[in-house]
Amino acid sequence: MSTLTASDLKTPRALILLAVFLAVVIGIGAAIGVTTAPGEWYAGLAKPPFNPPNWVFGPVWFALYVLIAFAGWRTFLSEPNGMGMKLWYGQMALNWLWSPIWFSLHLLWPAFVVIIAIFALTLWFMANRWDRDRVSAWLFIPYAAWVGFASLLNLAIATLN
Repeated sequence: MSTLTASDLKTPRALILLAVFLAVVIGIGAAIGVTTAPGEWYAGLAKPPFNPPNWVFGPVWFALYVLIAFAGWRTFLSEPNGMGMKLWYGQMALNWLWSPIWFSLHLLWPAFVVIIAIFALTLWFMANRWDRDRVSAWLFIPYAAWVGFASLLNLAIATLN
């Protein structure tokens, strides 16, 4: 189980790191979202009936980025150089890479490969954290569910187009 205690999470250093994790994850995610917003190209794609309306994505990603930041922060506090942190960095880099590949470069199948890798790293992160910091693993469950859904959506759109 977790070696983190409530007092570990409340130190000035920990709180500053939390602010940094939140600012970086949400800030970079928002910047990528704004610069790669769906446009005419995306509007013109054939989509499956389960495609959510565009307004859903912003609030969902904001909430997920908060959870992702908290999990990264907790992992960094307990094992800054451990495998869990490496998995967290890997999924985050791929997460930020997916939107430019999809929305800017219009590469549907390469984006699918990237999202499957995100899904795999997300599950691997959860497995890695399960016995070390169950809270961090739980924080990734909504993310894994959304990435699983987004993978299916990516596959459906790529297939239809």
